[in-house]
Amino acid sequence: MNIHEYQGKEILASYGVRVQRGIVANSPVEAVAAAKQLTTETGTSWYVVKAQIHAGGRGKGGGVKLAKGIDKVEGVASEIIGMQLVTPQTSAEGKTVHKVLIAEDVYYPGESETSEFYVSVLLNRATGRNMIMYSTEGGMDIEEVAEHTPHLIFTEEIDPAVGLQGFQARRIAFNLGVTGNAFKEMVKFIDALYKAYIGSDASMFEINPVLKTSDNKILAVDAKVNIDDNALYRQKVYADMRDVREENPIEVEAKEVGLNYVDLDGTVGCMVNGAGLAMATMDLIKYAGFEPANFLDVGGTADAKRVETAFRIILKDPNVKAILINIFGGIVRCDRVAQGVVDAYKNMGDAIKVPIIVRLQGTNAEIAKELIDNSGMPILSAVQFQEAADQVQAALS
Repeated sequence: MNIHEYQGKEILASYGVRVQRGIVANSPVEAVAAAKQLTTETGTSWYVVKAQIHAGGRGKGGGVKLAKGIDKVEGVASEIIGMQLVTPQTSAEGKTVHKVLIAEDVYYPGESETSEFYVSVLLNRATGRNMIMYSTEGGMDIEEVAEHTPHLIFTEEIDPAVGLQGFQARRIAFNLGVTGNAFKEMVKFIDALYKAYIGSDASMFEINPVLKTSDNKILAVDAKVNIDDNALYRQKVYADMRDVREENPIEVEAKEVGLNYVDLDGTVGCMVNGAGLAMATMDLIKYAGFEPANFLDVGGTADAKRVETAFRIILKDPNVKAILINIFGGIVRCDRVAQGVVDAYKNMGDAIKVPIIVRLQGTNAEIAKELIDNSGMPILSAVQFQEAADQVQAALS
């Protein structure tokens, strides 16, 4: 589950991480009020107005702007709130900005130059260990740094038996080149950041940039955070941070009815029971020369009501040109699934305007094929994988 920058900073602050302070606003009027409150609390006279969407690269898309004075805040906020923000991490359509974060200016002049770093905590899937990834080249172009100068990206793996050790935090601070008070601050920052990552059951904490201020403080200017969905049952406070407006509406609807659905870019809709079979089905579609339009796992139950619900969700995608149903009858009998498909087709009437290919294998597979073939419905049946692929190819040729 992705959360907004301001929410990520709330989590960080609760674990003792120093952050760029800010107040969220839903309208230009609220933005002015937030700026006034921020001045009272921090003394800042310049304000950073930051679009709150679930995507990085906001600055490149015009979603982060500086208001040089309280009189500029309303105008800048008006430009950002309601805009369709397109960044390198959004689709071509972009995302609508519903709220902004009014943040303090932390790039003030002082005894030394400011410096930006990149620090993230995430799971290294190759080793099964958490790792801290960091670089001296923080800022908007970190992707280019990773692509063109990967030697400037460092990693520190954490032994899960002992957790982050003091010498590791010091090594990170040393490699980042900070000295004096900034070195001590960076060590504390890394330690608190890792505690926040573990304590919130996150799958990623990305801070870009981490700023060394002109008076040698270390703080998080941004926060991109992903909380592990599987841990939300024990993270009720964080679960309430979900913003469904930022998520695919079809995926949200599917989750509400208990279906595992992921929207993709292809033209062949998939309805499958079991994640492994769903992955194999998507491979099957690609081998047939097409692209899957979705991942949809209906689980162990595939009665008429559930199949009909799955049909309606798949057909919300206007790119779907055919639907492949691939069910293994282990927990559920194939003939029951077949009857569910037929009943759902009858209930939906003319709502289904694309070819349906059904491949059923397992208990009572032959009976299921007969049910479909004798239903009078324009449903194509198959028993073997290759047969299903051929049916898809024929239907879309």
